[in-house]
Amino acid sequence: MNTKNGSFMTDFILLGFSDRPQLEHIISGVAFIFYVVTLVGNTTIILVSYLDSQLHTPMYFFLSNLSFLDLCYATSIIPQMLVNLWGPTKSITYGGCALQFFFALDLGATECLLLAMMAYDRYAAVCQPLHYTVVMHPQLCQKMVLTSWLGGLGSSLITCSLTLKLPRCGHREVDNFVCEMPALLKMACVYSKVIEVVVYALGVIFLLVPLSLILISYAIITQTVSRIKSTARWRKVLNTCGSHLTVVTLFYGTIIYMYMKPQNSTSQDEGKFLTLFYTIVTPTLNPVIYTLRNKDVKNAVKRILYVEKWSAKS
Repeated sequence: MNTKNGSFMTDFILLGFSDRPQLEHIISGVAFIFYVVTLVGNTTIILVSYLDSQLHTPMYFFLSNLSFLDLCYATSIIPQMLVNLWGPTKSITYGGCALQFFFALDLGATECLLLAMMAYDRYAAVCQPLHYTVVMHPQLCQKMVLTSWLGGLGSSLITCSLTLKLPRCGHREVDNFVCEMPALLKMACVYSKVIEVVVYALGVIFLLVPLSLILISYAIITQTVSRIKSTARWRKVLNTCGSHLTVVTLFYGTIIYMYMKPQNSTSQDEGKFLTLFYTIVTPTLNPVIYTLRNKDVKNAVKRILYVEKWSAKS
């Protein structure tokens, strides 16, 4: 039997909740609203961090990259999802599916590393405040961000090339809203021990190792914060670190639960809702969390709006 027959260059069908059209109508409305909020929120953070000179610091340099990453991630998935939810057909081309799969893995792995870099930045700011500008100099920040992007790219190239080469024996139906790894692996008609090993190895490298470094950083930060006597500085540390910790909990918690537990222990509907959460909810919450908990961003927005208003009157 030719297992490769029909495995390449064919359109895929993204099933989603096609058996429950009313639920899909609700999901499409929610996804559209969240996507608009994602675009506005993350674009605002990028522009404010660029336009306000007081935010030209390592923390906001990393935050701008995180916002840009969330913009790319949401845009690579949600528009196609909405087309399929609103349109009569739910198909996606082989090339479109491959690109969607590639960017989802690339940007997801990049965010894992970037959040770890941001944790180190918080460690340097809290535990080494007198040497912070020396430790977190612009060249180091740029190298850290570049390492995150290149690391995500490398892991995505490896995983995508192995997954997309699996024979599917003519299977075209992806039982999810997007072309993501668990659903594509379930389409394969052969078992691949190589991919299983690679996935768990990359999971350790891009999930468990960065998360361990984040936890170590915050353990040291906690010890330092406990010795701070200034109430104002103590609150400021909690605000900036609290925002990052909230984002880390949402992102890592969902991804680890999705990718590191055995696939056969997760129901298909549960996997779909988890996919929806980290696809449409997490990119939306990141700018909201940082904006609501951060007075610097709020004040920067007010300054920019005041300058524009004053310029318009002049």
